[in-house]
Amino acid sequence: MNQLHALQKFTTIVADSGNVHEIMQYKPTDATTNPSLILKTIFIPQYKHLISDAINYGKKNGSSEKDKISQASDKILVNIGSEILKYIPGRVSSEIDARISFNTKLCIFKAKKIINMYEVLGIPRSKILIKLAATWECIQAAKELEKDDIKCNLTLLFSFAQAKACAEAGVFLISPFVGRIYDWYFDNNFIKKYHPSNDPGVLSVKKIYRYYKKYNYTTIIMGASFRNVDQILELAGCDYLTISPVLLEKLQRNSDPVVRKLVIGDTATRSTSIITESNFRWEHNQDQMAVEKLSDGIRQFSSDQDKLEKILHSMF
Repeated sequence: MNQLHALQKFTTIVADSGNVHEIMQYKPTDATTNPSLILKTIFIPQYKHLISDAINYGKKNGSSEKDKISQASDKILVNIGSEILKYIPGRVSSEIDARISFNTKLCIFKAKKIINMYEVLGIPRSKILIKLAATWECIQAAKELEKDDIKCNLTLLFSFAQAKACAEAGVFLISPFVGRIYDWYFDNNFIKKYHPSNDPGVLSVKKIYRYYKKYNYTTIIMGASFRNVDQILELAGCDYLTISPVLLEKLQRNSDPVVRKLVIGDTATRSTSIITESNFRWEHNQDQMAVEKLSDGIRQFSSDQDKLEKILHSMF
């Protein structure tokens, strides 16, 4: 048995890809996308008709040139998500525009619009996760969306404060970014001697896992943004793991034993105190890595959204 199949015994495997060829190859349960992955897929020949359809949708539904591009961008997200869903049994995560990550009302509006676009195609909302950056505003948006049975994936999660706020808001799923946490500690020379068990990204997920399971939070933990197979194997037993095709291939080719590292321990009664906005902002602010990586992640996804819209503009 290869490591990928062994890992699937106690962890739900998710493909971090928008390419259906890769998804078909590794047969994950779910798939995740983001603006960077969508940008990579728009020139895949198999997706040409999906892009053309999105351009036509934008022309038909947009009220101005800017709105036409925005409409086409949303349609591409939905078209590619719909295509992916043909090849997986679970859900696809579709990420909304990172540029509205600090506006709760706009996040709710955009999320409902995306869900409606999927439903017009006959795809139920139960198959979609709306992906939002784990800002305070997006966490509150996810809380409201849950009331309409719209499930969310809170991404770009780096601090324990973000994890606590998501759990208390009843967010469906969070994506702690293991690799980007590691990158920050490595780039700032905090890592002297590396071992997967003391990887700061791995330790962050383990802390969240213990906290969620101890207090019976139902929010799913999906480790993300891996740099190597060792990080993945050190989190064997985590609820979900979203893995790039490069690392999925390495797991598939290796038959070394896989040992479950995360297990549910004793539970306890939760505290009745709820994290407030001011407490959230203060606790998150105390984690320099988290502040820098959340900000940087939003900028990166926003930049890729800008690039996508420039390409779309050239197609009109």
